[in-house]
Amino acid sequence: MNIRIIAIFILFFAPSILLAQIPYSQQVDATDVLRRILKTKKPRKTDSTSLKEGGKVITVLPTPGYAPQSGFFAQIVTNVAIRNTGANVSVINLLATYTQYRQTILQNTISYFSKNNKYYFSTDWRLMNYPQATYGLGINTSLDKATDMNFSYLRLYQTIMRSVGKNLYLGIGYQYDYHWKIESMYDGAKVEQISGFTLGVSGHSISSGPTLALLYDSRTNSMSARQGLYANVVFKQSLKSLGSNTNYQSLLVDARKYFPLNKSRTQVLALWSYNTFTNGTVPYLDMPSTGWDTNVNTGRGFIQGRFRGENLMYLEAEYRFTILRNQFLGGVLFSNIQTVSELHTKRFQKVMPSAGAGLRVRLNKFSRANLAIDYAMGADGSRNIYFNFGEVF
Repeated sequence: MNIRIIAIFILFFAPSILLAQIPYSQQVDATDVLRRILKTKKPRKTDSTSLKEGGKVITVLPTPGYAPQSGFFAQIVTNVAIRNTGANVSVINLLATYTQYRQTILQNTISYFSKNNKYYFSTDWRLMNYPQATYGLGINTSLDKATDMNFSYLRLYQTIMRSVGKNLYLGIGYQYDYHWKIESMYDGAKVEQISGFTLGVSGHSISSGPTLALLYDSRTNSMSARQGLYANVVFKQSLKSLGSNTNYQSLLVDARKYFPLNKSRTQVLALWSYNTFTNGTVPYLDMPSTGWDTNVNTGRGFIQGRFRGENLMYLEAEYRFTILRNQFLGGVLFSNIQTVSELHTKRFQKVMPSAGAGLRVRLNKFSRANLAIDYAMGADGSRNIYFNFGEVF
């Protein structure tokens, strides 16, 4: 069935079957379904697993899936949701992935709020062996002129912040990006430059430096937000004295707003703006690029790394809704636009849009963790399916 027909059907008929929020005892998640299949009669202990203050929910899930940059993959996800006294929900994700294209990924991301939200800790560590196609710099690139790259990657990002006001945090951190064993091939021959750019196209590259961060976060559950505002601004100074190839600056501005459309919050309009700007000479693989945000989620409709440049701007809107009264199934409609600057002019010449629809399967009703399955189409003819643990943003 054509995806546009599916989207129209969801848009017009889903609201008519939306019902009020119901208690945990009437909600259904993957664990409940499994218990029914296994005919388990022992009551589920909701009091000890629900995310009340002091509560903790652990989900371990083997997830086969597919992504355009990796092909089919096998993944084990360990998700821990914690709610300290007087604090927002903290989320710890551990992922181990092996893909059809022989990529291996080990990743640990932490978003942790201490008691009464006094401190906030953010971690993004990953180790990757990652063959991947790249398409050059700028927005005017072509899918049929890909360069095959192979590299290993170590990322160590750490930030500590202190509350300086209600939902407002200020802090410092450190970011280290190390790419090695970089090889670039085009038509079977090694290349030393892509789009006339050489740094980080072969050999190795390092970006290393301190960060200054400002965060505002009024969401109560970052895994599946239904209200609130998230705004994160991070300034980084990469320094040769700390191992970087060059001295350069980067600025990240990441903002997300969630509007509940009914009292039960089973319908939500979510907006996302993700922007990165740099000044100086940045290694090729450290330039802002499609799908290289922390959760690898920007640019549904395009393959990861499709657009790359010294500066990137991105906007997305998503309508989320519940399909079944027991909240086991939900859906989304979304659209996004992105642009990157041209290498020589530093200007943004045009935007590239995409749109799609998706299904949500509730994995854990207490943490509201979902399995996300999305289909999207990009303006350059791309048509891709995406799997995700949790909401895209």
